[in-house]
Amino acid sequence: MNAEIVAIGSELLLGQIVDTNSAWIAQRFADNGIDLHYVDTVGDSRTRMLDTLTRAHGRSQVVITTGGIGPTRDDLTREIVAEVMGRKVVVDEESLRELEERFRKRGFILTKNNERQAEVPDGARIIRNPNGTAPAFIVEDDRGVIISLPGVPFEMKWLIDNEVLPYIKEKFNVTDVIQYRVLKVADLGESNVDHLIGHLITDDSNPGVGTMAHPGQVDVRIAARASSAQEAEGLIGPVEEEARRLLGDSVFATDDQTLESVVGGLIADRGLTVATYEDLAGGAIADAFQNAAGTAFVEGNIVNTNEALERLASAGGETPPFADGPDRAAALSRAVRAISGATLGVAVHAVEEGDQRTENLGRGETYIAVTVDGGTHTRHVRSAGRGVPDRRRAAMSCLGLVRRVLLGLD
Repeated sequence: MNAEIVAIGSELLLGQIVDTNSAWIAQRFADNGIDLHYVDTVGDSRTRMLDTLTRAHGRSQVVITTGGIGPTRDDLTREIVAEVMGRKVVVDEESLRELEERFRKRGFILTKNNERQAEVPDGARIIRNPNGTAPAFIVEDDRGVIISLPGVPFEMKWLIDNEVLPYIKEKFNVTDVIQYRVLKVADLGESNVDHLIGHLITDDSNPGVGTMAHPGQVDVRIAARASSAQEAEGLIGPVEEEARRLLGDSVFATDDQTLESVVGGLIADRGLTVATYEDLAGGAIADAFQNAAGTAFVEGNIVNTNEALERLASAGGETPPFADGPDRAAALSRAVRAISGATLGVAVHAVEEGDQRTENLGRGETYIAVTVDGGTHTRHVRSAGRGVPDRRRAAMSCLGLVRRVLLGLD
């Protein structure tokens, strides 16, 4: 059985609101062993809605629509679903009575446009909506079902969990579960990860393997479908073992763990404290280590001029001036460690190339240094920028170096 979501509303296409509903439904379907093959978005246009829903119903056994079942003239879902399924639109008398009673209790008069919310395709199965005025509905034929839900998130979520999922699982005898393992990888780009484990990524395999890149991190997702969680874990195990063997110590965490939580655990286990220096990163490094180390983070320095940099270095017993490069980063990591009294000094010094306006992969050089008892360790990243992705990438590279130093990998 395969499913499809059709999110309805011109406000989605205009960027006035973000379609969080589809992502939430997708996660709930995955949790319940339901294969989601497509997600569509369509505006409040009869022609485009008819085309989209006709195509969806022709290729997917379950079509979920969100939005377009309210009282206004542009709420067209009920009429379009009826046309796709070859039905008339009729008034559900029980829904109309419930609407009248609800409005009466609130001291309102049920207007003609609100009465539209009691209209449904002929023969539809009504789903009562205790959190809103518009009832949802299910229409079945030999090809499959269309389930129309309100677009209001809290209404939709209640209906999915309490009505829709039980209905789908019973009707289509969905008994499988889908289990995931996510391996989180640092120090390797997505292309390098693909080079190492690409042979594990094959179409329609079980388990299926895929990758997703973030600034400074690549996630390797291993997903298995089986009749039980235990069976799914048994399928995931050998693939995970092979991926770990190929990716080596670049795998820093699994599932919900983050690099901050891993580094924070190492800092706590060793009883360390942390101080940081940064310039172009503009606070991203301090924020990352505050999140990682909590109260063990004792000081963060954000410096934007050479004069301030030299004052800080001199106060820490270093002798400026320093040329751009790893030596400057190393001196600054030692300086912030000495000034703050922290046991771990971290410095990130970046040099942009020219005047650039990019938000990601800015041209330049970033130099990272970590000083602990036993010496200073450095890393060179061949990009530098002020955009959020670049600053996040610098923070991830910095956290990654600290992890490797504390584990004795560097």
